[in-house]
Amino acid sequence: MPIKQDQPAIANKRRTDALRGRFGPEYDRALRSDGSRREAESDLRERVDRHEALDIKPLDPNTAVRYRQEWRDVQARFVDAPEDALRRADGLITEVMQRRGYPMSDFEQRSADLSVEHGATVQDYRAAHAISLATEHGQSTTEDQREAMVHYRSLFDEMVGAGTDSNDGAMSR
Repeated sequence: MPIKQDQPAIANKRRTDALRGRFGPEYDRALRSDGSRREAESDLRERVDRHEALDIKPLDPNTAVRYRQEWRDVQARFVDAPEDALRRADGLITEVMQRRGYPMSDFEQRSADLSVEHGATVQDYRAAHAISLATEHGQSTTEDQREAMVHYRSLFDEMVGAGTDSNDGAMSR
């Protein structure tokens, strides 16, 4: 009988490990936010279910090339106009997400939807977005804005793909 009693605990551990592996740092964020492991894991499973119902698709190669060129242009603009470049980076990420099929309802829902496939970089998206909002209110430095661009780039590279024509040297961490 002891083996049967351990089976639910083993199954729970496997589910927890699977969610941790899938969501990465987002798992810990959900734990902090939801207050209990049970609630956090329920929330994460709901995200997976919602995500599976979405029609998320990769970009076609020509579109990806065009977006990578736009990203290079945004990065080049940063030197002379960091606030404008940051605004454009945010808009470009939003455009890419929309093109791939992510719903654009509100930021928190977009982040939750992104976290299913991009658990590691959704933190970058949140950090970049927070800096973008601070910039709109005149509460960020150029260094903050550079950091936001780096965060946006990490998500951009995941969503579009770095490609062979990507300019990875600019704005490096």
